[in-house]
Amino acid sequence: MVTGAFVEVPPAAQAAGGAADAPPAGARSRAPWRALWRRAVRLAPPYLFLAPALVLLVVWTYRPLAQTFYLSFFSWNLVPDVPMVPVGTANYERLLTTPDLADSVGLTFVVIVAMLPFTLVLPVVVALLTRRVRGRAAAAYRALIFAPMLVAPVAGAAVWQWLLDPSAGIVNTLLGTGTNWLNSVDTSLWAIIAITGWHVAGFAVLVVSAGLTGINPDYAAAAQVDGASRGQITRWVTLPLLSPTLAFLLLMTVLLSAQWTFPLIDTLTQGGPVGSTTTVYYLLWEYGFRSHDAGLAAAAGVLFFAGFMLVASLLARISDRLSRYDD
Repeated sequence: MVTGAFVEVPPAAQAAGGAADAPPAGARSRAPWRALWRRAVRLAPPYLFLAPALVLLVVWTYRPLAQTFYLSFFSWNLVPDVPMVPVGTANYERLLTTPDLADSVGLTFVVIVAMLPFTLVLPVVVALLTRRVRGRAAAAYRALIFAPMLVAPVAGAAVWQWLLDPSAGIVNTLLGTGTNWLNSVDTSLWAIIAITGWHVAGFAVLVVSAGLTGINPDYAAAAQVDGASRGQITRWVTLPLLSPTLAFLLLMTVLLSAQWTFPLIDTLTQGGPVGSTTTVYYLLWEYGFRSHDAGLAAAAGVLFFAGFMLVASLLARISDRLSRYDD
């Protein structure tokens, strides 16, 4: 046995040993792909769960939006055998110069403002007054307050048409008047707003009640220990912590008020009398299905969508700055 001797290894042997230790070139090229595949398999399940919803969103929302934008540059009367005639931006020019657009936007603004007491003020008052209801009484209260939301708008419109009948309606009988609520320029829009408010107020009350349930009661208890009254606790503790819920209801009111009123307008007033209940949604419907001007209706839909998106983004930014969260 030789100890401490230095043995020189030939270069050929070094090369052979290095080649034996290194992995094959094909294995090195496949390694990154295998790592990417394992990572994809590990991250895929959440996206696979979301895939059906995303597909439906694309098919039923984004695809119609793209088709509407495309149709807004054509003139077409909805007849399948009649070809669409390209008109460029003529539909937008006609829409922006018609007085019907300004009138419908003004009426929509009135509807939104008038709906705020039904979706913000009244629900907060009712939820605060009934927050201590417990047990079976709470379940009965929730069922009663939410019941109008379960009534189909057309069925509710038929009942309200009977209640507001100028000659034999219960409302005129109780008030001792003969007002024609649905066929008068002065009262038709307010009747539609009142019926819509009755329809959605219960949903708003439940949303506010859920928001109150999510507030930690320790804040109110600490304020009470410091000597705050019930009114002060509501003003300086409860309402600020309820601001995210109120911002959500405000956003829903702005974006959906005209949509909520549409079935009632179509059933009770058909946009009249003299256009006094023609909101932006009903104007769009009239262009498309009464005048059969699909291009003009598509242009109106694009403008309304862009306007509501702008308002929604503005309100979302304001609510993020003003809302206070229970951390």
